[in-house]
Amino acid sequence: MWLWALLPICLAVFGIVGIWVVFGIAVSNETVNITDRIPYISECGTYNPQSCIFAQICNICAILALWVVVIRFQQVRDYGQNSKVNIASIVLGFISCVGISIIGNFQQSVVIGIHLLGAFLTFFVGLAYFWLQVWLCYKAQPFKDRHWVGPLRATFCSICSVLVITSILTDHTAGGRSPFSENVSSLVILHTTSYKSGAAVCEWALVMSFFVLFGLFGSEFRHIDFHQLTVQKQGLKTQSTNGVVRMNYVS
Repeated sequence: MWLWALLPICLAVFGIVGIWVVFGIAVSNETVNITDRIPYISECGTYNPQSCIFAQICNICAILALWVVVIRFQQVRDYGQNSKVNIASIVLGFISCVGISIIGNFQQSVVIGIHLLGAFLTFFVGLAYFWLQVWLCYKAQPFKDRHWVGPLRATFCSICSVLVITSILTDHTAGGRSPFSENVSSLVILHTTSYKSGAAVCEWALVMSFFVLFGLFGSEFRHIDFHQLTVQKQGLKTQSTNGVVRMNYVS
């Protein structure tokens, strides 16, 4: 049913709009200064009151993303790809969702180590998840939209991979600290605000592209007939022997 396509699309829209709302609040409260350089996303969500909103946005996104990961796993399995790759994808997806929650609940200014761990789980493990989805996109049968979804997903995965590396390199060169790296002042080569802004731009583009990758699942989800949750399997067997089988599903 095409309504299921709204789930990943709503996740992408909610995440992108939510991050920009946090940025707007941070600018209006003057907790970040955009005249000197472009701030990192974590800098926008590290002080009150926007930190509370940032945490809630991340928590909601984590729940929605977890739901998307589970449904995608079931869809690929029902297409006949109950392989180790599909199992690995749901494990990586779960870990990435946990990372999203960690980023929102452990601000950079409070617990930098845990915050960086959350960023690693979200983006590095999350990228591994999406690269597996590129592979599954061509292996899961049947899928009519793979001729454009596959290349588009691979393109955004490539963009995210480049942006992760670029964010680290530009931030190291600037001697700053972003959600992807520790302060490496001992390795500073240049210390210019332009490099810090470059790292921040890469981070913003990475997060936006990451949400777009979730939104692309809408193309697959629109082919879902129904999403079924079965419990009491033994009870169903007993009923089937009596000639009565009842199954509840959500269309």
